[in-house]
Amino acid sequence: MDKFFKITERGSTLSTEILAGVTTFLTMAYIIFVNPAILSLDGAPIGVPYDAAFMATCVGAGLMCILMGIWANRPIALASGMGLNAIVAFTIIGGLGYDWREAMAVIFVEGVIITICVLVGLREAVFEAIPANLRRAIGVGIGLFIAFIGLKNGGLVVADEATYLTMGALTSWPVVVALVSIIVTAICMAFHIKGDILIGIIVATIVAFMTGVASLPEGIMLWPNFETAFVSFGAPFQTVDGTMALLRVFSSATLLLFVFSILMTDFFDTMGTLVAVGEEAGFVDNEGDMDDAREMLLVDSIAAAFGGLIGASSITSYIESGSGVSDGGRTGITVIVTGLLFLVAIFFLPIVGVVPAEATAGALVIVGFLMCGSMRHIDWSDFEISFPAFLTMLVIPLTYNITNGIGIGFIAFVIIKAIRGKFDEIKPFMWVVAIAFLVVFLEPIYSSWF
Repeated sequence: MDKFFKITERGSTLSTEILAGVTTFLTMAYIIFVNPAILSLDGAPIGVPYDAAFMATCVGAGLMCILMGIWANRPIALASGMGLNAIVAFTIIGGLGYDWREAMAVIFVEGVIITICVLVGLREAVFEAIPANLRRAIGVGIGLFIAFIGLKNGGLVVADEATYLTMGALTSWPVVVALVSIIVTAICMAFHIKGDILIGIIVATIVAFMTGVASLPEGIMLWPNFETAFVSFGAPFQTVDGTMALLRVFSSATLLLFVFSILMTDFFDTMGTLVAVGEEAGFVDNEGDMDDAREMLLVDSIAAAFGGLIGASSITSYIESGSGVSDGGRTGITVIVTGLLFLVAIFFLPIVGVVPAEATAGALVIVGFLMCGSMRHIDWSDFEISFPAFLTMLVIPLTYNITNGIGIGFIAFVIIKAIRGKFDEIKPFMWVVAIAFLVVFLEPIYSSWF
């Protein structure tokens, strides 16, 4: 074991790796509660069935963490990506009304494409084509979007006929639960307490029990109901109105555009995570080059496709892996332990199922906050890049649509650079993407002609 995982070579011990794996799990275990709530649209009929979303979340995270540990031997944990699951649930399913199987087919196609990109070496070329400031702006915009969803789910932000949005009733018990979730999580983060997000969810859930917002579970452990727990597995190959969901993706320009936008988001989130965690773990050099980069990227890409295949949304590398690295994790054993804990969590559905949406508000707000950290790296003194970045960050949450923000930002960047005569600063890839987005946005005009 020591020779295979290079434990001694990397200055670690088996006990350290195990403890680091537990820390990583506690830090990111909130996804067990949050992802099923998001994908199921809080139990809405059009969403992914909750039991299936829960099973897919645990199985996907568990198996992909183990795969990363064995194949790449790096302490990078994976689970259903926050932000990406928001695209699936609130835009593709809830916003545009597509069937959840079609949404998962989009994720599956995106994962297959990005896997091919890794195999042929195109991922680096795509990365270089989009300006770094726009890449950062996409992440920030998604962070704001996620935080907004958390505030909405917690009842802190509600609809208003006069002002569109207004503050919810702070004296109502559901809002109190949401406030407890946010405050406790923030306090734990301020004091650098491991498992801060999970602690916030647990404390808020206890308050929900005490105030009647949630009911106590009838039990602790439960053997999965195989009739409902696996209905999302193979989602891309299930039929929707008599046609395979996968085939419906290729017959819809809108869904194909989502394939592209999710691919971009998934790609850049992964690169940022690997570099950030890798610098602390010691496998990234001063030039940003990573050891075992191909192996890590390949596992991450396979995980994306696997997430769509089983109905978990895109599974991606988690920045929370840094918590385990901070505790000394240096090898794949760390995330193998994390993966095993995700699989064990499958048998605790009664506990997971009673967590109300208000109790996860803190997780969404804090994760959104963390994703906004890259805003400081945007060059605000350069209008030609900062304004498109600003539009991207603004449009994503205000239109409740991530693709809109990406498209507006790309179009603005190309137009501003072209007007300024700086055609050499616009990569051919950016021209293609901007024109594609423009065609989609103008669809209501030319579709009326026919």
